[in-house]
Amino acid sequence: MKLQLVDELNRKIRDAFDQLRKDHPERFERRLNISYSNWTFGLEDLEEAAARMKKYNVPYIELGGDYGGKDVGYQADIEKTRAILDKYDLKVSGVCGFFGDSNALSTNNNFARQTAMEYIIEEAKFCKAVGGTYLLVVPGTVGRAQPYDSSDYARSVKTLRSVADIFTETGVLCAVEPINSAEVPICSTVASVQGYIRDVNHPGVQHINGDVFHMLCGEKHIGQAILDCGEQLVNLHVEDTNRMPLGNGMMDVDTIIRALYLLNYNRDGHFVTGEPLGAGRDSYAIMYGRHPESVKEQMLADTVGTLREREEAVING
Repeated sequence: MKLQLVDELNRKIRDAFDQLRKDHPERFERRLNISYSNWTFGLEDLEEAAARMKKYNVPYIELGGDYGGKDVGYQADIEKTRAILDKYDLKVSGVCGFFGDSNALSTNNNFARQTAMEYIIEEAKFCKAVGGTYLLVVPGTVGRAQPYDSSDYARSVKTLRSVADIFTETGVLCAVEPINSAEVPICSTVASVQGYIRDVNHPGVQHINGDVFHMLCGEKHIGQAILDCGEQLVNLHVEDTNRMPLGNGMMDVDTIIRALYLLNYNRDGHFVTGEPLGAGRDSYAIMYGRHPESVKEQMLADTVGTLREREEAVING
């Protein structure tokens, strides 16, 4: 019987993984760098999130990009932010940039585009100050499936290029994220983001922030999409097929892990980051809520537990 495409690609990745494990066992001595995005915990102090991460032995935190001006956000008191991270022995993987109508790169509102430029500059400087590797950037407007007009893409490219020097100046990687077309009208696939990066045409804009949920919605195969990112992939957001924490849906976590090891992803500066946002299409809604502690603990425990369990299973299997 002929295999379905998904099974054929799964087998191809599994066979390549098994061959790599046989030929280069040293490539499997180090495990993936696990991170978690704290903005999924909703409205709470950073210290609460940091204590929870410490409890579950998560070494890296992806900070929500909450810059809102010199007095609003983590950067308003960098020393306090650093002190909390140090207290709980947490390192910053990167900063998750938020791009809505008020600061979209693609908008036809020039005031909002000016805000987007300031936002990127300040978040990149903050990311460097706390030792982060990347700043996640979205070409379109999250939560807006329809374009403003026919020039969304061109405006986004031009606006990001105009501030791209901040990435070469700080050394922070600009990680462009493909988001599914039900939430963002442009750049919804790995291939389209790679084209966007080429069009920005700046040495500071060269990397990708992947997300397995968006890959589920927009790609033929998640594992192949990860491989297609190649060396550009610096961070991968993970959640299950229902956008709940890993282990609560039908996501093929084993194939994801195999694909990452084929990319030699288990090395410095490369992260797998939990970002379960729950059902629905309002990606940012979760950050504004106050969620029960039991829910936040379960989100973290399921994500980290599943990743660690499945990683050991595929490596030792």
